[in-house]
Amino acid sequence: MTLKGGDVYHFSGQTIPHDEIIGREDGTVVVLSGGKRMLAIKPTFREYVLKMPRGAQVLYPKDLGLILMWADIYPGSRVFEAGTGSGALTMALLRAVGPRGLVVTYEVREDFARTALLNIDRYLGPVPNLVSLRKDAYESIELLDDGVPFDRVVLDLPEPWRVVPHAAKVLRSGGIYLSFVPTVPQVMQTVEALEKTAMFTMVETFESLVRTWSVQGRSVRPDHRMIAHSGFLTVARKAGSGMLTSKSSPADPEEMLEHTLPDETGE
Repeated sequence: MTLKGGDVYHFSGQTIPHDEIIGREDGTVVVLSGGKRMLAIKPTFREYVLKMPRGAQVLYPKDLGLILMWADIYPGSRVFEAGTGSGALTMALLRAVGPRGLVVTYEVREDFARTALLNIDRYLGPVPNLVSLRKDAYESIELLDDGVPFDRVVLDLPEPWRVVPHAAKVLRSGGIYLSFVPTVPQVMQTVEALEKTAMFTMVETFESLVRTWSVQGRSVRPDHRMIAHSGFLTVARKAGSGMLTSKSSPADPEEMLEHTLPDETGE
């Protein structure tokens, strides 16, 4: 909940004024009117993402964590994202690029964009390094006025293969492409588009499954429910001009590394 002066929190017939919680430190134990004790804590990003208002379906925390690692989102990087959706991925990217980085996000639906910006402002506050535009990434991706290419392109769209040619134009050499889709046919078309450009290599596709465990004394077992398949992540690296001579990625990524990494003499 959002604390507001003068409001009252109700739970199972018991109450506590918001004013008794406002200003208290994170992790404070508060006592409701009927004696019930509750722990008042600030939500983690994982908790906020799952509870915040949404228009579009949000990415699960397990996928957000993998995206940041596999897309190698680092402080100071310039990231292009589409679509904004409810803002979960946008916030993850903003937290990773830091104040020196930049996130440019496209969303065609005004209602989705409005919800996303409210979610972002509510959790992160003002973010001057976010550029949110009502544009269609299927039509084009435009560099900003400074003309600097993007370090990363991250897509959560139904048809990312339509964006692949645009991504190839705005990514810097060595930049990383990543897209999330829920079905195998979408993966197949995405990988085919990446290979067709003859500009991407080291293409990988994978999914993640998360299973929690119940640990109660000597009773240790997997929980009966788990977060199984949510979607596939496809990652690729943009090669330098003229690096790829065929319209398909090398069968072995190590073969490509042999041509791109310096030897022990630095040559």
